[in-house]
Formats: sequence, C-alpha cells, structure tokens
Amino acid sequence: MVSRVIPVDPFDLVVFGATGDLARRKILPGLFRRYIAGQIPESSRITGAARAEMTDGAFRTFVASALEEFLDAAKRPDEAVKGFLAHLHYVRLDATGEAGWDRLAARIRRDVVQAFYFSVAPALFGDLAERLHRHGIATASARIVVEKPFGHDLDSARALNVTLAAHFAESQIYRIDHYLGKETVQNLMAVRFANILFEPLWNARHIDHVQITVAETVGVGGRGAYYDTSGAMRDMVQNHMMQLLCLIAMEPPYEFEPGAVRDEKLKVIHALEPVGPEDIVRGQYRGSEGRLSYVEDAENPGSLTESYIALKVEVANWRWKGTPFYLRTGKRLRARASEIAIVFKEVPHSIFGDEEGWRENVLAIRLQPNEGMTLSVMIKEPGPGGMRLTEVPLDMSFAEALGAEGADIPDAYERLIMDVIRGNQTLFMRGDEVEAAWAWADPIIAGWEAREDRPKGYDSGSSGPEDALMLLHRDGRRWREIRE
Repeated sequence: MVSRVIPVDPFDLVVFGATGDLARRKILPGLFRRYIAGQIPESSRITGAARAEMTDGAFRTFVASALEEFLDAAKRPDEAVKGFLAHLHYVRLDATGEAGWDRLAARIRRDVVQAFYFSVAPALFGDLAERLHRHGIATASARIVVEKPFGHDLDSARALNVTLAAHFAESQIYRIDHYLGKETVQNLMAVRFANILFEPLWNARHIDHVQITVAETVGVGGRGAYYDTSGAMRDMVQNHMMQLLCLIAMEPPYEFEPGAVRDEKLKVIHALEPVGPEDIVRGQYRGSEGRLSYVEDAENPGSLTESYIALKVEVANWRWKGTPFYLRTGKRLRARASEIAIVFKEVPHSIFGDEEGWRENVLAIRLQPNEGMTLSVMIKEPGPGGMRLTEVPLDMSFAEALGAEGADIPDAYERLIMDVIRGNQTLFMRGDEVEAAWAWADPIIAGWEAREDRPKGYDSGSSGPEDALMLLHRDGRRWREIRE
C-alpha cells in the first residue's frame, strides 16, 4: 500500500532554538523526511534562528551533520540532502533583545503560510511572541508552535496562556504533544469511530478496565536538574497520558474537526474524579549494576521527586462509571514500551466450565516500539481430546499490514509540523484543555506534598515499586507485563 502524500501550500517556517537538541534530533530530520516525501514546495523556506553566530552555509553544515547522525544513509540520498539544504537559511538573533529581528523581518514573506516554532524554554515564549508583532513579522494568520511544559501548575499555565493570547489568537496557537502525532494514537480514533465492531462495546458494560503504560529504560541522566522540579506526574501524566486517556474515553465528536474533537476531550477531563492517596503509588529508582540512583542522577540526596507513578483514575460519566483507568509511567524500568490495553469483561456464562486456558479479550494498542494493535481472542486449541481453549492474537502491526512501503511510518513531529502548515489543530491541545488538566493534577500533587510522602524505592530494571502491584491486586486485577 502506497501512502498518499497530501500537498501543502508554500510556507515560511522559522525554528527558534534551531541549534538546540530538539531541533537537531527531531524537527530538522523530520522536515527532511517530508522533503523526501514531496511535501515541501520548492518556494518554501526554512529559517533557523538562535543566538549562535552562524552563516547560512554553517547552518546547512550543522543540519547536514544532524541528518547524518539521526538518519540511516539509505534514507538520505546526497541529491536529496543537497536539495533540502537549499531551502535553509539562518538568522542570529536575541530572543530577549533587539539584535537580529530586523534581519528576520526582511527575510519572512507575508504572502505565504507563516509558521514559527518556539523550540525554546517557555520563559522565552512571551519575548518571541511580542517581538514577532512589534517588528511586523507575524501576520494575522501566522501560526506559532509551542513545546511543553505548558506551565508548572494551573497558575503558571494560565499566565502562559495570557501571555500568548496577548499577541496571538487561540486559532493561531499550536501546543504540540508528540504523543498525539503517533500513527497508533490516530488509529485509535479510526478503530473506534470508523468500525461498528468496537464502538457499541466501548463502555462500562463491556470493558472491565483500561491500562495505560509508558515505561522507559533510561534514567533522568543529564535532565536531573529539570526533572527534580517536575517528576513523573508533571512530566508525563498531566500531558501525554492525560491526552491518551481523553482519546480513549471521549464521546464521538459530531465530525472529525478540531473544535469538535477538543470539546469532547475537555469533557473527559472535567469528568475525572479526584484521586485519593490510596489510589496513588509513587516510586524512585535505586542504583544497581553500576548505574546511578535517582538521587545521584538528580544530585539531590533528599529528593522526594517521583521517577515512577501509578494511579487509579475514575471517569464520572454514564459511559465509564465503574470502569477504572490505571495509569503508570516510570524511568529505569525493565523495558521501553508505551501501550494502551482495553481489557474487556468476562463472558457472563462460560459454557466450557472452568476451562484453565481462558483469558479476557484485550485490545492492546502499542505506541512504541513497533506501533500497532493486537486483539486477543479465545479459540479451540488444535487437535483431538476435547474442547481446550487457547488465546491467540489478531495482529494489526502496521509495518506488516501496510507492507514495505508503509513500514517507514512518519515520525510524530513530521506529521504534526505538516498539520501546522495546513492549519489543522485537531491533534494539538487547546488552552482550556491545558488548564483543566492542571486543575485536576494540582490537588493530587499538593496532597502528597502536604503529607510529605516519600516515594517507594524500586530496583533499576524492575517493573516498578511492589506497591504498584497492589493497586490492581486489591481489585482482583493485574498489570500487563512490560515487554519490548
């Protein structure tokens, strides 16, 4: 199956923070892959902007080096690299001063799509937004892309929204969450709303519980100073995992349109019940086998920050009342895996008696690695000797289902940047979504801070704290095994 490439209009894209790690690892290689796919019109321009002193030629050399580092040789033909680099320019500017802004203004056109990617610290968002307007660079239809974190709590999120709103309308602001750009996440909506098979079963009458797992094998490493002020709740649950929960739990929108989709996601956040201390397990990895502990990585011996968190979350509406959502995420775990598991209820009566091989039906949605979906069903075990049941997976792995052409699935950043150019906000968070998520998360964080709860220790390379197992065991359930 050959992927259909949808063309976009000519554009000017400015990447602020173009020499930073995110631009080098994700944004610029992603743009090159879109160039290869034929989605960057010949007249389009990509301008890098940062404080470093650099010529256009030096910036192109920098980008060529990034492509060489992060893309296989077979995926970066010399002629294609040469053609892509011709689209690139560079402007040295000071985000908090005046240097370079006139030069940027002279380079950016007003008769094409304008997009400005703020790949910088949130503290600079207001400075960039203000200067884009003061220097007459951004038009009324310009789009800005902002990276997380979208605030540290509700108050800071509101202040950030106010800052951006002073210069850009909500329709111009694209709050990017790369999890929403993953192929499998979007296929979750397709599976739900394009197939009569699942939607009638997508409720508390048929679904026993939902598990959302985001497990990482790495520690906080060089991010220790940042992470120790954040923790797993702020870094993962309040944004990435909240968005996944919303896509699972939301009602069907009236159409696949940005406002309609985001309205339904917001309703889910408003329906979330407060989470009590008995439904929270926080953990912190210990050092082992030559690897540093969390407190050593964070360089804070008395740190109470969690590198792991598991929560039992309830959605108080007609569709989901009584069906818990179990969320867990952590660093230094056994395997790197992100998965959503929809665990269906048992059949009301088994005509096979207490058959030992019986398992629940599970729709497992794999976000990484090896994106795809698997539906486990029960069948008769082949051979004579009576009715013996066994579990088999109906595998919907994208790489296999779409063949060799479809195996090279676009990276999340590629898809989301092209959505910005098209003006499609469906997969981006709205300001009120961000604030509602913080309004739910803040009391949870304030509760454990007031109690001075200490995270439970867990061994690096394990599945997390033992207490997290009890979160499900007490309900007669169990976590799915974390596998690569």
